[in-house]
Amino acid sequence: MTLLEARGLRKTFGGIVAVDDVSFEVDRREIVGVIGPNGAGKSTTFKLLAGFHRPDEGIVRFDGEEVTDLGPEKRAQRGMVRTFQIAQELTGMRVMENMLLAAQNHPGEKVLAAAANTSSVRDYESDARDRAEELLKFLELWDLREEYAGNLSGGQRKLLELGRALMAEPDLLLLDEPMAGVNPDLTDRLLQRIMELRDERDMTFLVVEHDIEAIMRISDTVIGMHDGKVLSKGTPEEVQSDERMLEAYLGGDV
Repeated sequence: MTLLEARGLRKTFGGIVAVDDVSFEVDRREIVGVIGPNGAGKSTTFKLLAGFHRPDEGIVRFDGEEVTDLGPEKRAQRGMVRTFQIAQELTGMRVMENMLLAAQNHPGEKVLAAAANTSSVRDYESDARDRAEELLKFLELWDLREEYAGNLSGGQRKLLELGRALMAEPDLLLLDEPMAGVNPDLTDRLLQRIMELRDERDMTFLVVEHDIEAIMRISDTVIGMHDGKVLSKGTPEEVQSDERMLEAYLGGDV
């Protein structure tokens, strides 16, 4: 059942230990939330998992295979896709164009196929447009499909970021602060969509988020970090009642 596994991850920057012997698993069809105060090591751990940093020690396995030395592009090709805290949409392109650009393995990228305008290219483009339409309706962005991405609100950009990631048809989505800068109404919509993707499409999520209330609402498992280490792990109820996490947030002895 394990889809993602981290074992003994350690990362230092100069003399600063950012991540220290971090280990945990993410099972298939699970939402795992990662919380912790500023400086806890959440963002560095996220980047180690996504391939944007290479660990000094430890390994990362995805779907049973070690991917520690693979970059983010190779991990994405294997089904591990991340979003960014600051949405990375192309602001000068329309919403639909942003979605279509995120589709993977376009046969038209091969020169001969593109020149011949083969049926495979046409079929792919038709399928990609159908999938983009389905996702935009699912995310309630369909009415904005012809709007320039730069004109969207912060929350709408986060939904578009999620849609672009889903165009890659990932097995695992790594979400970096998906609720940051999102108003309460759009936060509720985003949370609902994440839970529906898990329940109805068997997707798996790892979510790094400062909004503890949101994490507790959607997560099956919560990982609490402090000083680069995993301090607490369990159900939302178990982690919320862990006095060590309360002390970490409030600044007491842990």
